[in-house]
Amino acid sequence: MTADNRGRRVFVKHKICRFCADPSLRIDYKEPNALAVFTSERGKIIPRRISGNCARHQRQLALAIKRARNIALLPFTTAKVRTKEYREF
Repeated sequence: MTADNRGRRVFVKHKICRFCADPSLRIDYKEPNALAVFTSERGKIIPRRISGNCARHQRQLALAIKRARNIALLPFTTAKVRTKEYREF
């Protein structure tokens, strides 16, 4: 619970680690569809403060994503799409 600029109290809903909440979920580098949820559209690993994972599962998830990248199940990056507004002359 924190206060905003006007002195009102603001309640922040804390994110819960989905792997701690459901023990049947597994982090496996051989499942790229499950790991793709935790990567951005550019291929970066989503940070823990955004995904809501605990520190332990975030470390396991990062390791699984890196392993999946090394054996080409997930891309390291995606191709940058250029638009007409950002064309170089």
